[in-house]
Amino acid sequence: MFNLFKSDKEDRPADVKGVRYELLQFIKQELQKAEGGEGGNIKGLNLYIACPSSECAVFEAAVYADEPEVFKDEVQRIADDYAVNLPESWQMDVVLNQEFPPEAVRSNKLDAAFFIKTSKNFIKQSASAYIRALSGETEKPEYNVTSEGEKIHIGRDKKAQGDDGFFRTNHIAFPSDSANDANKYVSRQHARIEWNNDAGRFMIFADEGGVPPRNKIKIRSEKSEDVIKLTSTHIGHQLQEGDQIILGESAVLEFSYQPATHE
Repeated sequence: MFNLFKSDKEDRPADVKGVRYELLQFIKQELQKAEGGEGGNIKGLNLYIACPSSECAVFEAAVYADEPEVFKDEVQRIADDYAVNLPESWQMDVVLNQEFPPEAVRSNKLDAAFFIKTSKNFIKQSASAYIRALSGETEKPEYNVTSEGEKIHIGRDKKAQGDDGFFRTNHIAFPSDSANDANKYVSRQHARIEWNNDAGRFMIFADEGGVPPRNKIKIRSEKSEDVIKLTSTHIGHQLQEGDQIILGESAVLEFSYQPATHE
C-alpha cells in the first residue's frame, strides 16, 4: 500500500510544488555528505518513487517527467551550492513504481529512495527488451534481449565474414536470400546492442559496416522524433521505449520493453 507522505501530520504538502520541495530537500540532505568537491567520483544519481495511480500525476509533474533535464538542473544547482563538483557526464534517473533497491537510502517523509552511483558503489540492474523488424526481413519476427546476455550482433546473414577473414554470429540476422529489398543494404557487420549497467540502459553501437561511408545507422525517438546518426563505432546511443533504428537504406528495427501482441 503506497503512502504519499509517511507522516500523518496534516501540514504535509500534497501539491506538485510541495512534493517537489520535499524531494529536493531529501536529495540535498544526501548530497551534503559529498560536500566540498568530493563529487568527482559520482557517475549518477537515482531517485526512486512509489506512488498509487491516483497520485502519480503529482509526482510526475514534481520531477518534470516530460522534461527530465529541468529536474536534473534543479539537482545540479543543489550540488553547486555545496561545491559537490559533479562531473559533466553525470546522469539523473527518476524511477517510478519499482521496488526500492536495498542499497538506496529511504526518505523519512515520502515514499522515495535515493542512491548515489560511483564506480565502486552501484546497483546491479537488470532488464529485458524486445527487438522486432518493422521493415526488412529477419530470421525471427521478434528477439528478446536481456541485461544478463552478451553483446547482440546485428547484420546480414547469421554467419558473416569480416574484412579480417574471421566469422561472427549475427544474433539478429537479415537473410541475404530474402526477397525483401531492404535486406540488401544491411551490412554483414552492421551494429551491436550492449547493456550498460552504469546507465541502466541498453545501448546500440555501429560496427565497422555500419558507419559512413560504407553504410549508416539512424535512430528516431518515439517521444521527441529527433533523429540521431551514429558515425563512430565507439559512441553509442541509449535506447528508449519505441525507438526506431534504420539500418542501411530502409531496414527498420523497433526497440521496446514490451513484447508484441499477436492477435
